Amino acid sequence: MKLGVIGAGGMAATMLEAIAAHEPRLLDHLAVLVRDRAKGEALVARLGGCARMASVHTELHAMLQTGAGLVCECAGHAAVAQHGAAVLAAGRDLVVASTGALADQALLDALKDAAVKGGAQILLPAGAVGGLDALAAAKLRGTPRVTYVGRKPPGAWKGTKAETLLDLDALKAPATFYEGSARAAARDFPQNANVAATIALAGVGFGATQVKLVADPGIARNLHELEVESDALRFSIRLEGVPSSTNPKTSLTAGLSMARAVLNRDAVVVA
Repeated sequence: MKLGVIGAGGMAATMLEAIAAHEPRLLDHLAVLVRDRAKGEALVARLGGCARMASVHTELHAMLQTGAGLVCECAGHAAVAQHGAAVLAAGRDLVVASTGALADQALLDALKDAAVKGGAQILLPAGAVGGLDALAAAKLRGTPRVTYVGRKPPGAWKGTKAETLLDLDALKAPATFYEGSARAAARDFPQNANVAATIALAGVGFGATQVKLVADPGIARNLHELEVESDALRFSIRLEGVPSSTNPKTSLTAGLSMARAVLNRDAVVVA
């Protein structure tokens, strides 16, 4: 397998660490695309051992020339907009971590068109949430009612619009600062609402998926709660995610989910 990775931050590192731990030498070539070459070289120096060959690039065409058949986006919403269509049009499957970018309908349509043109797929890992398989099945029989609640410690909401709505440092009790559609949640809280976007894409869409975002001083970890009611089944799921050590806005499982998407490409049994 030849793998392309866009970004060299904490999520990319978590993904490569997991691949190295579970499938050493799975990769023939690891090609990393970055704006800061030094950052990419540091990542390769630390984790490039999971591949027989590794390279760092600052231009997408150079990364694609390595023959990467699968490209993992680990660099944020802007990277999806900047590189996504070109990756797909070149016939390379794209694993999107920053699914909140797809709340932009024009961008989503452009990526779909590019995927059709290139004969490629847009792959959406579960990230920090679970139950997406059941949700996707449920929507095949009627239209489910889908509600997602994201609870995080106040510090995890710093640097977002929540700071203008709450005094995060002074909170003594849980405070809901957003209730509405997944589309607006992904737009207004891009670093924190990728889970809402993934649920929307797996289920009933951005407009129909209801979201509540909560700053809770009584918790130390990110909590994700999904409730689904449909003609086929009803279920609720609550996940407590350990925050990434490099970015408290992101659950550790987000990077591990990216690794799972890569490992499944080579697995005999895919689950």
